[in-house]
Amino acid sequence: MARNKFDADEEIEQKLNLRIIPRMLKWIKPYAWWMLLACVIMLVASGISLISPYLIRMAIDQAIPAANYNMLIKISVFLVVTTLFVRFLLAAKLRLMTRVAQKIIVTIRKEVFTKLQALPFTYFDSRPHGKILIRVVNYVNSLSDLLSNGVIQLISDLFTLIVIVCFMLAIDVKLTLVCMAVLPILLIVLVSMKKKQHEAWKQESYKRSNLTAYLSESLNGMKITQSFARERVNQGIFNELCDKCKKVWIRAVNINNIIWPVVDNLSTLGVALVYMAGIAWLGDGMGGTVTVGTLVAFTGYIWRFWMPIQNLGNFYNSMVTTGAYVERIFELLDEPEDITDRDGAVELPPIRGHVSFDHVNFSYEPGNPILKDVNFTITPGTSVAIVGPTGAGKTTIVNLLTRFYNPDNGKILIDGLDIQGLQIKSIRKQVGVMLQDSFLFSGTIMENIRYGRLDATDEECIAAAKTVQAHDFIAAFPDGYNTKVTANGGGLSQGQKQLISFARVLLSDPRILILDEATSSVDTQTEKALQKGLDELLKGRTSFIIAHRLSTIRNSDIIFFVDHGEIVERGNHQELMALNGNYAGLVNGV
Repeated sequence: MARNKFDADEEIEQKLNLRIIPRMLKWIKPYAWWMLLACVIMLVASGISLISPYLIRMAIDQAIPAANYNMLIKISVFLVVTTLFVRFLLAAKLRLMTRVAQKIIVTIRKEVFTKLQALPFTYFDSRPHGKILIRVVNYVNSLSDLLSNGVIQLISDLFTLIVIVCFMLAIDVKLTLVCMAVLPILLIVLVSMKKKQHEAWKQESYKRSNLTAYLSESLNGMKITQSFARERVNQGIFNELCDKCKKVWIRAVNINNIIWPVVDNLSTLGVALVYMAGIAWLGDGMGGTVTVGTLVAFTGYIWRFWMPIQNLGNFYNSMVTTGAYVERIFELLDEPEDITDRDGAVELPPIRGHVSFDHVNFSYEPGNPILKDVNFTITPGTSVAIVGPTGAGKTTIVNLLTRFYNPDNGKILIDGLDIQGLQIKSIRKQVGVMLQDSFLFSGTIMENIRYGRLDATDEECIAAAKTVQAHDFIAAFPDGYNTKVTANGGGLSQGQKQLISFARVLLSDPRILILDEATSSVDTQTEKALQKGLDELLKGRTSFIIAHRLSTIRNSDIIFFVDHGEIVERGNHQELMALNGNYAGLVNGV
């Protein structure tokens, strides 16, 4: 695993692209009424909570000097009731928005996962899987919080700020101006620090993405790591990535820790100025009257005044950062789906298995052809072996047949129908593929066999396993077919995984069967037993077999020798041996 591969940071812009906002709103739209209700709850809670300092002023300036216990009791009861009511409203809002946030997360993740399943193989080959995972998990979480709580909090903060200023102006205009005297300083600090704060958290996101990518690949390649005794080297790379994560995280937290004391100190300075001015203006001095109750009320409003301002600054920073994250999500959602159904694509009817390649050319990269003018016609029930050197284009031929890729030009026909005009799912339902690298999913052996045909009965699954000679070793497990396997078949040999995967393909009852080095990990004794089942299975089916073992391909009806993207020899085993060309050289080990 290359060190530089995981040090490459994703490029995230600092400026917010406003064009993404309408696309973000479509995720909110289904929950608009819920969010409106939450907004109303927040506004009511904010409005009620802002009455408290005003009532305290009345208690200090009116009730206490007049010894009006009745008024004091009413104010106290009102404050207790409203405080409890506000807490109840905030708890209701929290429950509501938590539900909305989770629904938004589910919606986005479903959309992203659906997209991932439709993307071509080249997308996953070109980037670490960990960097894909972080978009699906971390970035979606950040976006959901912004779309739900962030929007509601923004509206609430704006409302709260306006109401607070109105209350302060109603109490005393001069003290309000004194309170706002430090506002320009605070705004300068916030603006100057927010850019650094955003940059710091952006770097933290980069390094976390790199670490996740490396961890994902390391776990997938753990057997190779241990086979080559690479543990210490990989540990060094992981430690280096962890250290970078730690450093950028500490830097980001330190910047946050600078902002908060500055805000608190300026807020305290504002309160101190109000006290100083208020004390100077007590009584009739300076042409006005300031009471003790007014000072106490102002103190309460001042602390409430700075919080919305600070929250608005944080919201802007969140918008910039999360907006950058959502651009990565939209970037994924906008990835072109090269392999899609054309307009008007029809479902492939039940087929007999007639396959034709008509002047097919293909290249993974422009200017680097892999297949060159490939032509052949296969009648139903024919078994075709494809052999040749590594990189000749053998697997590419069968990948085109299943529409994992599209040819650059030429036609591929199944029963006379151009596969470009057929629905992809209908093709793959009737074309079974068994790859060299068998993959099993977490679950039971029975669930893995049934993966390709969910309506199959247990008896049908067992029959498929018997056909490929997998039944005996499965039945030998204490739990039999209910034996649980971990991701990618942990606890099973490679040969056992291939046999289970083979049973999975056979259960789908394909009319065209593709075996891409399907028996490469099966021992010779098992292969002999498996060949007996295959001989019965392949009767009446069209099959394409890519293999190096002579025993697997000798009995094929036709053999293609592929070299440099061209079929240079074709015929059965005896014909090609008599030709004494490339195939004969392969068989003779020349």
